[in-house]
Amino acid sequence: MNLTISGHHLEVTPALRGYVTQKLDRVMRHFDQVVDVRVLLSVEKQKEKEGRQRAECNIHVKGSDLFAECANEDLYAAVDELVDILDRKVVRHKDRLQDHHHASAKRELLN
Repeated sequence: MNLTISGHHLEVTPALRGYVTQKLDRVMRHFDQVVDVRVLLSVEKQKEKEGRQRAECNIHVKGSDLFAECANEDLYAAVDELVDILDRKVVRHKDRLQDHHHASAKRELLN
């Protein structure tokens, strides 16, 4: 898995990088076929104070790409919300990939 964490109008500190990596481990625990993860952390200069800190993430998994974004006044809170959204999306994607059809009882008896 390739993990890229970049910042726009802010410096990505080692503490922030470690926090994002720790939170993304929860997503990786649910689905192990993740190929590439790109996280963009940014501070919007022109927006109102409440939603200035933004966190965006693109996850390339086997079969599709998943995207989520969140904005909050605190960057750590934005990362928490982002991981919650990504976790739900990854679990839903994994559920779609699984085969939910069961063989009929007649076919099982013939084999």
